[in-house]
Amino acid sequence: MERIATIAVAAVAALLVVIGAWRLLAPDDDVTTRDLNGDPVALEPGTVPTDDQLERMRAVDDEGERFRVPEADLDVPLGGLDVVDNTINPPGFTSAYLVRNLGVPLDEAAEGTVYVVMHSLRGGVGPGNHLIDVESQSSRLEQGAEIVIGDHTWLVTGDLTVAKFDLGAQGHLFDESSGRLVVITCQQRPDGSAAVDNLVITAQLVA
Repeated sequence: MERIATIAVAAVAALLVVIGAWRLLAPDDDVTTRDLNGDPVALEPGTVPTDDQLERMRAVDDEGERFRVPEADLDVPLGGLDVVDNTINPPGFTSAYLVRNLGVPLDEAAEGTVYVVMHSLRGGVGPGNHLIDVESQSSRLEQGAEIVIGDHTWLVTGDLTVAKFDLGAQGHLFDESSGRLVVITCQQRPDGSAAVDNLVITAQLVA
């Protein structure tokens, strides 16, 4: 099987993950995106992708697998998307998304790094809210916690909170590490202001 191409090193250095959506204060008949509780949500002002970016992203909310973290009571569909213009910006708030053009696909998980991204919300509940500890600005997952996608199981090895604009500079997250999973979501802030950091959780394949 032909391996999915990894985006260029220069592009990785500039990579930005925009996953700091927020919940609308009141339901709106025109709102079509909702969180895990069914409440309407929208992206932060200035982060809404253009129609052209959405088309090139080729985002799908469910590609037939589940993303599960039993310790965090998280079980959501696994979708897929592409990095576009050095930016990862999931369109939905109830799925995790495999990044197709970064790392390796699921069927090659033992040979490289699989990247998964998802939204967390301020004022709402996205998949990432199950993983973040807002007060400590870290992960809720203990080392050794299971992350399961389809027939694959990884055990958590660590976490890192990093500024969104500095994510691409974390070279160790983008090397060719066999059997690794990297999960990225937005780290919400204790004061409820707009998120400026990403939480990165790493895990190692065991099955």
